[in-house]
Amino acid sequence: MTGFVIDASILAGFALADERPPRAIRSIERLRRETAVGPTVLFFEFRNVLLVSERRRRLTPKETEGLLRIIARLPITIDAGCEERRLMSLARRHRLTAYDAAYLELATREGIALATLDAELERAARAEGVALIE
Repeated sequence: MTGFVIDASILAGFALADERPPRAIRSIERLRRETAVGPTVLFFEFRNVLLVSERRRRLTPKETEGLLRIIARLPITIDAGCEERRLMSLARRHRLTAYDAAYLELATREGIALATLDAELERAARAEGVALIE
């Protein structure tokens, strides 16, 4: 059973050693006993964070490859479904990007908690009654 929706900010917070916010660590630790899910955009967003980190010389390509191997072993599944009307409504109502609204749409559709470090997404989740991983 899927335990919670995980977003790219959590994975980035865990992967980038100089950041590691407590919420990111707690969310990753939950993966020892639960499965997480993310929308399709999670795959691309996380890889983009790694590429930007390489360009800023925070990571080397070898470190990126190592992080991708670590993340691939985590119990995170990708959900390719999306209710477009709900996504667009959430994005408009909370002034979110479509990318961020995809995480919220998935959490509301599945009725599960959301793990994020994004303040705007967190605010929107609270307004929608979505539980947050604290």
